[in-house]
Amino acid sequence: MALRREPEKHANHERWLVSYGDLLTLMLAVFVVLYAMSQADKKKTEEVSRSIQSSFGMATADSSSPKINVISSTQINPIPDIKSALAVTPGSKARSGSWRTRPKAAEPDFLQIKSSIEAFLVKEGAQNKVNVELTRRGVVVSLKEAGFFNSGSAFLKKESEVILSAIAEALNRYSNTFRVEGHTDNVPIHSGEFRSNWELSTMRATNVLHYLIDASGISPESVSAVGFGEYRPITDNDTSEGRQKNRRVDIVLLAGEAEVAEPAHNLQLDKVRIITLKQ
Repeated sequence: MALRREPEKHANHERWLVSYGDLLTLMLAVFVVLYAMSQADKKKTEEVSRSIQSSFGMATADSSSPKINVISSTQINPIPDIKSALAVTPGSKARSGSWRTRPKAAEPDFLQIKSSIEAFLVKEGAQNKVNVELTRRGVVVSLKEAGFFNSGSAFLKKESEVILSAIAEALNRYSNTFRVEGHTDNVPIHSGEFRSNWELSTMRATNVLHYLIDASGISPESVSAVGFGEYRPITDNDTSEGRQKNRRVDIVLLAGEAEVAEPAHNLQLDKVRIITLKQ
């Protein structure tokens, strides 16, 4: 008896539905996770929003829409101006109080003095008239001849007084002593007023010193003047540019050993220093 063969089964072309169902399940899981994350981010976003509104003076506690808080005009302080912070009107006193009671300038103070003066010079467009440096001696403020004196003259230019007053105010906050030092180039001076460059440099330093004392309130005890003539150049005198740099008046706020080396204000203190140095 012959065996009966079962008819062949047709191929199932709908197997892809199983994979498709798995894919939909995974996508549903992904969207559920994303939704949960979005709710957490929404909370954080609201917190950030409230923080920003509070920083800008906007209140949202009792209303759905933010309200800007009104600031009274009496609560508004003007932003301090560099010039007003430093400059002193010529003829007025820069700072009241005893010079001896002021604090001693330390290294951070010297950096602040330098930055303050440089910022003022930038504001006034006077960077080419004054140079400020930090040295072992202290802060050296160099007044270039072209900005403060006419050639061969020891009289201060009137337009230079505002800059000089600002410099004086920056230096007059501390009890450090300072010196005004006059310098020239090596070209001999031909003038009936000055015998040599010694006299010219000394007179320029002295005139700057008088302005600092008379117009800017600097204590006479804290300052001295000296003339070096042509013998302390900062560069060669071989070129006109070099000679121009050497013609200057330096205001030096002394620090450390440089200040200790200055003469004492009375003989008793001077003797104490001598004894200390010997020991």
